[in-house]
Amino acid sequence: MDNIQTKTIDTNKIVYPILFMISFSHFLNDLIQSTIPSLYPILKGEFSLSFSQIGIITLVFQLTASILQPFVGIYTDKKPNPRSLAIGMGLSMAGLLLLASAHQYYVILISVALIGMGSSIFHPEASRVAQLASGGQKGLAQSIFQVGGNSGSAIGPLLVALIILPLGQGYVGLFAIAAFIGIILLWRIGNWYAERLAFKKTAKHKDLVVNIQLSRKKVIFSVSILLALVFSKYIYLASMTNYFTFFLIDKFHISVKDSQLYLFMFLAAVAVGTILGGKLGDKYGRKKIIWISILGAAPFTLCLPYLSLVWTIAFAVIIGLIIASAFSAILVYATDLMPDKIGLVAGLFFGFMFGMGGIGSAVLGAVADDTSIEYVFKICAFLPLMGIITALLPNIQGTKKSK
Repeated sequence: MDNIQTKTIDTNKIVYPILFMISFSHFLNDLIQSTIPSLYPILKGEFSLSFSQIGIITLVFQLTASILQPFVGIYTDKKPNPRSLAIGMGLSMAGLLLLASAHQYYVILISVALIGMGSSIFHPEASRVAQLASGGQKGLAQSIFQVGGNSGSAIGPLLVALIILPLGQGYVGLFAIAAFIGIILLWRIGNWYAERLAFKKTAKHKDLVVNIQLSRKKVIFSVSILLALVFSKYIYLASMTNYFTFFLIDKFHISVKDSQLYLFMFLAAVAVGTILGGKLGDKYGRKKIIWISILGAAPFTLCLPYLSLVWTIAFAVIIGLIIASAFSAILVYATDLMPDKIGLVAGLFFGFMFGMGGIGSAVLGAVADDTSIEYVFKICAFLPLMGIITALLPNIQGTKKSK
């Protein structure tokens, strides 16, 4: 860390070592978080749980992992704590160890609540660290941070399938190793974070921030538009990540192995699109990227349910590239609207993202049961058309003032 910590800190220079460390920490956090729903088959069989009891586990986890995040963000905006990142990961580690040894249902609920709380503490402060390390390239920094989480969410269920399903609940404790690695990384990041906070308080320097000059009512309206766009994006992503394999198997009668390969291709495109979206947003303006990334995906989503297998996969990759570029641009745009409330913004949007993904998956599953999986993809194809409401957002890119 000595090569980063200098007497004179250049806040206009992007700090890649910190960005890669916080991105990898995001990978570990979301990998741990993604193990919870993947463990449901084991827990249901081991404890003879009903679907209602499984639903309560999900509710407790979502309440702590999603709804709690904005409140954590509000608190850390007022009192940022560089050690909160490591503390959050410590809660996740405690939850994993407790889950591995749980023999009663209420203990499972406590363990998933601890993991959810750890995630709620992590996201708002980690987003603030990414912005501090951005050197002004906030879109790129947010994309690097976000792609770590996307990767962890994708790999977590795979590791559960390879390790926990064949070996049993007790081996959930192995994931505590990932949490311990995360604690070490986040402690080091906390040292850098503390130095930056001290520098901002004492050094005579000027930060460039967006001067939006909007009324409070207009800011709230704009944030509502952004949340609606997140809704459209993550409901559609829920259809792809949870049901694309079933769609391919049902329509084209391919093997499970092939369907998983095609899903991986889509997820890989999402990872690439996440990085591209942040970089392009910094260069061309975030509103333009939001336009392109959501509304621009509509022609491809509308065609996808009616194509041959080869074109379905090709369009799925294109959709992944385009639609994944939205979130970084949306989140940074929101922080430009409320530059003094980064924690609140990050907590609100990450919490809403997780919540919409979970709710969307459940609703779409129910629709598929009542109709067909192909029908689900036909109705979800219209969701990106919501991108038209981007026109209601104010133009704020490029208007700056010294702070």
